[in-house]
Amino acid sequence: MTQAAEIGASGIGKMFGRFTALQDISMTIGRGEFVTLLGPSGSGKTTFLMILSGFEAPTSGRLTLDGQDMTETPPEARGFGMVFQGYALFPHMTVEENIAFPLKVQGRSAADISCRVKEMVEMVGLGGHGHKRPAGLSGGQQQRVALARALAYAPPVLLLDEPFSALDKNLRGQMQDEMRRIHQETGTTFVFVTHDQEEALALSSRIAIFEKGQLQQIAPPREIYERPANRFVAEFLGDINILPVSGTSIEGRAIRLPDGAGDHLAIRPEYMDLSLSEPGEGNALPVQLRDLTYLGAETRLLLATKAGVPVTLHVPTAKLPEGLAPGAALWTSWEASRGFLL
Repeated sequence: MTQAAEIGASGIGKMFGRFTALQDISMTIGRGEFVTLLGPSGSGKTTFLMILSGFEAPTSGRLTLDGQDMTETPPEARGFGMVFQGYALFPHMTVEENIAFPLKVQGRSAADISCRVKEMVEMVGLGGHGHKRPAGLSGGQQQRVALARALAYAPPVLLLDEPFSALDKNLRGQMQDEMRRIHQETGTTFVFVTHDQEEALALSSRIAIFEKGQLQQIAPPREIYERPANRFVAEFLGDINILPVSGTSIEGRAIRLPDGAGDHLAIRPEYMDLSLSEPGEGNALPVQLRDLTYLGAETRLLLATKAGVPVTLHVPTAKLPEGLAPGAALWTSWEASRGFLL
């Protein structure tokens, strides 16, 4: 396994002219972690990755690698692996030659290079394809080559800039499984940029949410999903229902509130139930069905409270009441412990 490194960022800021791309970003990425930078377009996540790589210089702040300052260290001296969105393979080289390239640059012996290339080809599941050039490979296979090349010289940190964006949904799922396996096998510190929320939840040991150049929250996937730090994180990461609270009631109906402070109650759709009549216990609200969308195994219901506040539910299609149509009067209910206050 690789000797993984720890990265520290303290007060990182980046200005492009008068535009603030990053503002006071501070975090520590531990050895062997898989940290995903997640956020909408223009949120600053890729700019932060470029600063970690050394391809962009911060306007303010400090970067460390295992406690040593690397703020002004050039990219080639950092020794990080990098996987780009467009693969950046050499088209005139075979799979094996592409993987061998960084090892040759390091001046490794021919025997060492040959052994390492064979090891990497097998690790990424490309046995029997080593003689092919990139044009003869599928998109997923090219991505595997790029990953193998970046890991060939055992870098302490691997930076990945939306590497699966060009792949179809099924292939993305396969590559996610491969990425998780390779991370576990190598022990390298991974820093991964994506805009795909499910991908971030599936792969990461921690997720860092960016918005408008600021770090909104960094936490393990389950914590960031179930206990978001603010309304932006709550609404950005998956579907969520947010209901205005007045005292201990919602639209005049008494409810039990979870611990915490705030004037809005947030509940994930999967924790809310649907019924035709008023439930006998627990928190409940009368709602009206506005629309429903068939999604195969589940159906997405768009509901509204009496005051017109939208509520979304995902109900297993097999459990959906027969004959349900827009305009139907229904009830939704939930356990008090499943909500949180914002």
